[in-house]
Amino acid sequence: MTKLNRSIERGLTVLEVIHISGAISLARLAARTELSKPTLLRICATLESRRWLMRRNSDGWYQIGSAFPATGGKPDLVDRLVAVAKEEIVRLSQETGLGVDLAAAIGGGRTEIVDTTRVFKKHGVYPDAVGFRPSPILSALGAAYLSGLAKPALAEALRDLVKRLPREDAAAVPQLPQILKSIAEKGYATRAEGHWGRAVDYGELPSAIGVPILAVAEPVGALNLVWNASYRSIEAVAGDHLAQLQATARTIGQCYADFA
Repeated sequence: MTKLNRSIERGLTVLEVIHISGAISLARLAARTELSKPTLLRICATLESRRWLMRRNSDGWYQIGSAFPATGGKPDLVDRLVAVAKEEIVRLSQETGLGVDLAAAIGGGRTEIVDTTRVFKKHGVYPDAVGFRPSPILSALGAAYLSGLAKPALAEALRDLVKRLPREDAAAVPQLPQILKSIAEKGYATRAEGHWGRAVDYGELPSAIGVPILAVAEPVGALNLVWNASYRSIEAVAGDHLAQLQATARTIGQCYADFA
């Protein structure tokens, strides 16, 4: 009988467990695979270097990466965005001292937060944002994404949205032209005054400024800076960091478009 390659077998076991789990912590991965944490870190680092795995900024959990072979040979577009943006959002967060959220387009005019650098002790805002779908009109991320759509695509998105918008969002639809005009003038979107994206048990109402991520003139998501509203004003943050936010969004969009 041909002897098996133990290293490859371990790597495949890790991939299998993560694929089944969707996302998993290092501790749980160690328990499921019965491999030591140092061994797992080496395996995962190797798989990350090939983009077969990615480690989320928000919680350090592992999930299947953007280059992992998929049906049709094409990586999932959301994973692609996370992969090309991962280091950029960490850098932006470190340079500004603020939290950064990355949202991916999921169709129908909606976005979903797919990565974040939020840390409560640093930024004073609720950190468990990954998986949350912000308001397409009242949130900085949602409005920023809509602002990047061409008129025909925007009209189509709105036709889909109006069928399923909650009451607060539906009431804001007539304000959308003015919201988009304001974004065009200022260069960024903001959270609507008084809008709570979600009920939380700790932290205060956050402020945020967002911009679309464009890949060959088509929005593929949005990027924001987020912070505790009591710390600084929107105008102060925009004055200090808008150029960095816009530059990071451009870099991510270009990398996304160039992704092979």
